[in-house]
Amino acid sequence: QVQLEESGGGLVQAGGSLRLSCAASGPTSSNPVRGWFRQAPGKEREFVAAISWSGSTTNYADSVKGRFAISRDNAKNTAYLQMNSLKPEDTAVYYCAAGRIIATRAGNFDFWGQGTQVTVSS
Repeated sequence: QVQLEESGGGLVQAGGSLRLSCAASGPTSSNPVRGWFRQAPGKEREFVAAISWSGSTTNYADSVKGRFAISRDNAKNTAYLQMNSLKPEDTAVYYCAAGRIIATRAGNFDFWGQGTQVTVSS
C-alpha cells in the first residue's frame, strides 16, 4: 500500500504563507496522482488541488486559485502545497491523497495521509 505523511502545518496570521509537504512510500507508481483535500470542523472534506505524475496537469478549487500552488518532486517522492495569502477560512486539517486520475472527488483517491492542521488567525 502507498503510505503518505504530511508535514508543514501550523499557526499563521492572515495574509501569511505555509508550505505543506507530502512524503510517499510504497508502490507509488500504481497511484501516481497526488491530491490535497481539507476538512474544517463540522464540514465535509473538500478538494483543494491535484497534480499529475509529470506535473504537467494541475487542478485547483476555485477558492484557492491564484493563492495556492501544487507541485511535486518525484525524485524525493514528495508533493507540496504552497499556500499564500492565507485567510481564516483556510483553517482546516489538510490531507494528502494518492490516486490514479486527476479528480476532485475524494472517492477517486485510494490512499490518504493522517492530515496536518493549518490554522489561520485573523
